[in-house]
Amino acid sequence: MSNPHEKPPAASSNLKVTYSEPRELTDPKTLRALTHPVRLALLEVLTLEGPLTATEAGELIGESSTTCSFHFRQLAKYGFVEEAGHGPGRQRPWKLVHIGMSFSDVNDDPEMTIAAKSLEKMMIDRAFGRLQNFYNTRASYPTAWQKNSGSYENILHVTVEELKQVEQECSAIFTRFRDRLADPTLRPHDSLPVEVLLFGFPMRLPEAAQ
Repeated sequence: MSNPHEKPPAASSNLKVTYSEPRELTDPKTLRALTHPVRLALLEVLTLEGPLTATEAGELIGESSTTCSFHFRQLAKYGFVEEAGHGPGRQRPWKLVHIGMSFSDVNDDPEMTIAAKSLEKMMIDRAFGRLQNFYNTRASYPTAWQKNSGSYENILHVTVEELKQVEQECSAIFTRFRDRLADPTLRPHDSLPVEVLLFGFPMRLPEAAQ
């Protein structure tokens, strides 16, 4: 039986990739195009593994190569992926154009708000699904990883500006490690991909809004 935590080999993993900065999404049509579980799964697996063919991606996410090929083409249509040259034989690997994205459901366009809320919910559901899967399999990880991963909860009394500063400071920490996503040679030999979920939200309405 294969190790569920072992990274599967990818035939196209030796392709050089250069990513641009996170993409800001401002078009509801683009948001709706991304709100699909297979398309999100493809973006997730490209982030982890680098360039992949439709066949390689399908093996990793449990979909057929035909399905992955169709959704790769749709993602390319909206600027999320692009061809990464040519692999061995007739293989056609795909790569990310951007690492990460940003969008907001707080704006003056009702259509944008609806599309953003829908995509945000799907992404949060998928993230918490991965979190639950980690807790279900946590005992199979080495002890050091078990002790140093998990949830961290804090309650802060802060102003809006202070909350914004907290977010910026946390973002700066994450940015320090961004290059390792694009360049596998920068990753320490004992590193693993780690997902960090950060939510900052008020626990009650301001008195003026009550």
